[in-house]
Amino acid sequence: MTLNLRLNKKHLFLIIVLSCIFACLQKMPCFQFMGSGKKTNITILLWYWPFHIPYSLEDDICLKHYSISGCHLVDNRRHYLTADIVVFHQHELKIGSQTLPLHLPRPVHQRWLWLSLEAPQNNGNLNQYAGIFNLTMSYHPGADITVPYGKIKEKDGETDDFVTPKNKTHLVCWVISNYKTYHKRTRVYQELSKFIPVQMYGRAVRKPVNQGALLPTISRCYFYLAFENTESPYYITEKLWRNAFMAGTVPVVLGPPRSHYEAVAPPNSFIHVNDFDSIGTLARFLKELAGDAKNYKSYFSWHENYTVKLYADWRERLCNICQVYDKLPYHKIHQTLGA
Repeated sequence: MTLNLRLNKKHLFLIIVLSCIFACLQKMPCFQFMGSGKKTNITILLWYWPFHIPYSLEDDICLKHYSISGCHLVDNRRHYLTADIVVFHQHELKIGSQTLPLHLPRPVHQRWLWLSLEAPQNNGNLNQYAGIFNLTMSYHPGADITVPYGKIKEKDGETDDFVTPKNKTHLVCWVISNYKTYHKRTRVYQELSKFIPVQMYGRAVRKPVNQGALLPTISRCYFYLAFENTESPYYITEKLWRNAFMAGTVPVVLGPPRSHYEAVAPPNSFIHVNDFDSIGTLARFLKELAGDAKNYKSYFSWHENYTVKLYADWRERLCNICQVYDKLPYHKIHQTLGA
C-alpha cells in the first residue's frame, strides 16, 4: 500500500520549525541539522589576549592577511551572544589574571574553546575545567584543532633566498632565558660543555639578543641546541623551526622521541640527543661533522624543495579555526584537557 503525502507550505514550515527545535534540544545549530551546507559567516570571540598582548583586528584580518573569507575575529565581549566560538587561553587562567564567565548563560549554538601551546606538565591544574569546554586547540595532533609552532611546506615554484651558511665562528650555540637546574636540557648542556665549547646567549647568561639579531647570531654556529624545556609527546616549538631551521644551522634536538620529529621535519635535517649512548659520543660526532664540509652541507639539502612556515601570530591561529569549522564536533564536551 502506497501513501502519497502532499505537503503544502504550512506543513513544510511546521517541519522546519520542529526540526530546528529538535536541533536546539540536541545542542546543534539548526543550519547544521538542516544540511544547508557550509556556514559562511563565523564569529570567533577571543575573551582576552594571550599574555595580555593585543593585536589589531581592524579590517577583515582573516581575508586580508590569510585569504580566509567569512571569518570574523573579535575581542569585544559585547559580541558574546552572537559568537560561534569563544576562545580562552590557559596561561591567564592558570595564573589567575582571567576567569571563565560561568555566570553567563551560554547560547545554544556557541562552543567554548580551550587554547594552550604549552606542554601538559606546564598547564597547571586542569581538573577544575571538566565538562566546561567543547573544543581544544593546541600543538598536539590529538587536539580538536591542531596549531603547530611551524611546519615544512613545499616551495611550489616560489623563490627562496636560502643559501648554505658560511663564515661559521662557533661550533655550538644556545639561546636560553629559562635556565633551571632541574631541566634535563640543563644537565645535557652541562655535560656537553665538558667536551666542547658551547656559546651561550640569552637573559639567563645576561647576553640578551633582540629579535632582529637572533637569526644572524645563530647562523654563525654550526649547531644549535634546540632543547625543549619539557619532554612531552609532539611538543616541538620555535626552537626547531625558527631558531635552527630559519637561522641556517643544524639543530641538535632534545624533546619528544625521534619519530615525532621525523613526522614533521625533513629527513637528515636534525641530530637527536637520544641517538647517542653518551654525551661524549655526541660531542665527538659534532666535531667530526663540522670538519666534513660535504656531509655537513647535506643537512641543508631539504631547502632545495621545502621552506619553513612559522606560526607566530595569534590572529593566524584563530583564523585557521574557520578553515576546519564545519568538521568540528557539535556535541563534544571535554572531561579532561591536555594531551
